[in-house]
Amino acid sequence: MDWLISLFTSSDSVAHIVLLYASVIAVGVYLGKIKIAGISLGVTFVLFAGIAAGHIGFTASPAVLSFLQEFGLILFVFMIGLQVGPGFFESFKRGGVTLNALSTTIILLNILVMFACYYIFFDTSNPINLPMMVGTLYGAVTNTPGLGAANEALTSVFENGEIPQIASGYACAYPLGVLGIIGATIAIRYICRISMDKEEEQLNVEESDNGAVKPHFLNLEVTNSYLEGKTISQVHNFLNRDFVCSRLLHDGHVVIPTSSTVFHIGDRLFIVCAENDAEAITAFIGPVVNVDWKKQDEPMVSKRIVVTRPSINGKTLGQMHFSSGFGVNVTRVTRHGMDLFASSNLSLQIGDRIMVVGPEGAVNRVASVMGNSVKRLDAPNIATIFVGIFVGIIFGSIPVAFPGIPVPIKLGIAGGPLIIAILIGRFGYKVHLVTYTTTSANMMLREIGLVLFLASVGIKAGEGFLDTIIQGDGLKYVYTGFLITIIPIFIVGIIARVKYKFNYFTIMGMVAGTYTDPPALAYANSVCSKDAPAVGYSTVYPLSMFLRIFTAQIIILFFCGM
Repeated sequence: MDWLISLFTSSDSVAHIVLLYASVIAVGVYLGKIKIAGISLGVTFVLFAGIAAGHIGFTASPAVLSFLQEFGLILFVFMIGLQVGPGFFESFKRGGVTLNALSTTIILLNILVMFACYYIFFDTSNPINLPMMVGTLYGAVTNTPGLGAANEALTSVFENGEIPQIASGYACAYPLGVLGIIGATIAIRYICRISMDKEEEQLNVEESDNGAVKPHFLNLEVTNSYLEGKTISQVHNFLNRDFVCSRLLHDGHVVIPTSSTVFHIGDRLFIVCAENDAEAITAFIGPVVNVDWKKQDEPMVSKRIVVTRPSINGKTLGQMHFSSGFGVNVTRVTRHGMDLFASSNLSLQIGDRIMVVGPEGAVNRVASVMGNSVKRLDAPNIATIFVGIFVGIIFGSIPVAFPGIPVPIKLGIAGGPLIIAILIGRFGYKVHLVTYTTTSANMMLREIGLVLFLASVGIKAGEGFLDTIIQGDGLKYVYTGFLITIIPIFIVGIIARVKYKFNYFTIMGMVAGTYTDPPALAYANSVCSKDAPAVGYSTVYPLSMFLRIFTAQIIILFFCGM
């Protein structure tokens, strides 16, 4: 049995390290699936499993723990950046500015409440207390990347001393953080006397009025004499409405129109436009008619084609000359589950799905040019990931000196890769980097990075965790963390409702996104039949994640380094 004992106790062997992480991660993931009142801690339970392992002495060498912790953090935040990058800048559009401003206010209030609790409840002469409160802050807001960024920044401040195990504060505050987010949003409903049924009705009205995002299809007959002899380009300019004429029936023949195609009285058109433009377009061109396009002498097909050829990445629809070069029309582009209008200046990206209309042979030629190989999308672009990480590490290592701060500020191995990943996710096609990664591949790499980080932090913190809880300030971390969680939600949630009149379900999504808390989003989705919570969540999530990570390092470097 000596071999078995050695396997569990020899901290330098590779087999022991693998066994340690496999045990901690497996136990943590399984326990995280247990639901209490419909709520679970999810993968974050790996942290508690790691604490238990570290407490009983099931550990590894500090060098190994540090390496796997930092590598897991890098992988985690980089995959998050790639995911949110495409929507990061777009999240400020369509009313998103106000939601992001409210979200930023919550983040700043979280920090202010943390400092208030620090000065009220803790001994400010002890240099360990402020870093521990930072750990409590990120447990209270359920943001693991922020904990990683703060941990990484601490290495610059405590270079010659023992680094505080702020994961203890995080672990104390996290469970009530999850419950506090959901509980505070429920309390706002009663404080503001909100009727869930009325909120659903409001969403139904807004959905029916918001036709600008819905594609609409029309079969029209040209009856306006003004259009006789006019080209499609001239009609576009005069009408000033976005529409695509994908088929035209003239004298019994179907053609794929181009911008120079001429209209004649009696022509029949297949039009794709925004729903709220349909009435104006119909009034200008002519009445709706029935047309059986399948029975024409030149049958047309509609086919959804996937962009998988790297050489297409970044090219605009106008540069592809679909109409003049291939004799087809592109009516819409689907990206990340959203339909985009096929404007000539829209840049194509790997993974886009374009709707192509035209003769079958021409459509097949377009499919060949675009790639249209779903198998290519199944493999993650490993080169892009590691090129991005390489650039991100260098970028995060650039020191920037500020007056009054004893050490230069660096974005570090958390902030640097995050920012580079966001930029690559949004603009990578401009430098011919293929950034497309399937959702499953992104989630797998992200979760691997997260569990490696959580397991490492937990194992490190495990040795002194019980002492922190029983003899130290563990209970203080619990109730101050709860205050950090709920106070900003009450303030900003009520303002969002009373002053800005946001729908309650949108507020729930905004709060969940600000706290980057999937359980809170899951609860919001369970009580709403619409996608308002998900929209609110996705609108503020990118900026919130960035600010959580960035402010973690600023707090540590500016206040703990003084």
